[in-house]
Amino acid sequence: MLLPRRIQASVEALLDERPAVALLGPRQVGKTTLAMAIARRRDSVYFDLENPEDLAVLEEPRAFLPRHRDKLVIIDEVQRMPGLFQVVRGLIDAYRREGLGAGHFLFLGSASVQLLRQTSESLAGRIGYRELAPLDVLEVGRDRDTIEALWVRGGFPDAYLARSDRSSLSWRRDFIRTYLERDIPTFGARVPAETVRRFWTMLAHNQGALLNASGLASSLGLDVRTVNRYLDLLVDLLLVRRLQPWSGNVGKRLVKSPRTYLRDSGVLHALLGLGSLEAVLGHPIAGASWEGFVIENILGSVADWAQPFFYRTAAGAQVDLVLEIGPTRRWAIEIKRSASDPRPRRGFHIACDDLKVERRLVVYPGTEVMTRSEGIEVLPLPTLMKELWGEGT
Repeated sequence: MLLPRRIQASVEALLDERPAVALLGPRQVGKTTLAMAIARRRDSVYFDLENPEDLAVLEEPRAFLPRHRDKLVIIDEVQRMPGLFQVVRGLIDAYRREGLGAGHFLFLGSASVQLLRQTSESLAGRIGYRELAPLDVLEVGRDRDTIEALWVRGGFPDAYLARSDRSSLSWRRDFIRTYLERDIPTFGARVPAETVRRFWTMLAHNQGALLNASGLASSLGLDVRTVNRYLDLLVDLLLVRRLQPWSGNVGKRLVKSPRTYLRDSGVLHALLGLGSLEAVLGHPIAGASWEGFVIENILGSVADWAQPFFYRTAAGAQVDLVLEIGPTRRWAIEIKRSASDPRPRRGFHIACDDLKVERRLVVYPGTEVMTRSEGIEVLPLPTLMKELWGEGT
């Protein structure tokens, strides 16, 4: 399996600073593989709370965990034992008094909001967070064919590395089925799997669109509150991104609804039955799918040092992605699927003037860096990602 070396280095650096680190990411993204790579470099013990034997071992954590005070304790699917964090808090404080320093616990979890809520209540000031997203462009290669393969198959390692497009699509369909039949019910969603599938598929058809909860509710025969609960769950499971609109004061009527994106393009394509590049390119969703793919790759490179938004006015001025780096620093990013004519729309220039952006960027699937009029920088996706990664280090 490919290992995301940049994230591994980031997690290890955080373990050298904090007593505990939580590594978040959806199932099958490679959290355990990454944790095992870290474990080989440190004296460690590993527990998987989906394993009944490991779960039984940790039933008395106050008595058991101190035996491993000099090791890195890795606990997988930790959200299954929320009461553990109160015990860990006491242990961390005791270790500090003993002068034992950092790097005691590495928690792996696949439900971000749930885990963040649990840890923030018990481990505030004692824990750091990192998110492991699916493989990105910098991890698999930067030539056009490789990037397009990653776009079509998505970044889950087993899907991307499958021996054929057919095998990859089969893996992704099984992944979706597993979430629907096993994982989503585990997180308290007592709803028919087929209803969630229909909702998930509707989000796929509306990739990148403004959220219309009432329209979705009407199509599904549900109430708006239930639709929002389903959406919260998919966001929590790191399967859907809710990109918020920029909401500063520019003296114009701004769109207030978020946009929704399925975070992995391969899962998006599987829900729509698109198994090859030709199938994706021939589908109306191609442009929105590429936009979501680029956004996820970019946001994987900014970590937590920039806040993402989109910008859109009622008159139609818009920016696909706004990166707010500070109170007065903003970058505007337009995403183009065409390599032959990567010129931004007129509304992009108006929006950039509204936002008083520091940089105006167009990301396209070509290979050359170009400068256009009005300060427009045209960049390949890998070039921008590499720059962003360096900016945040």
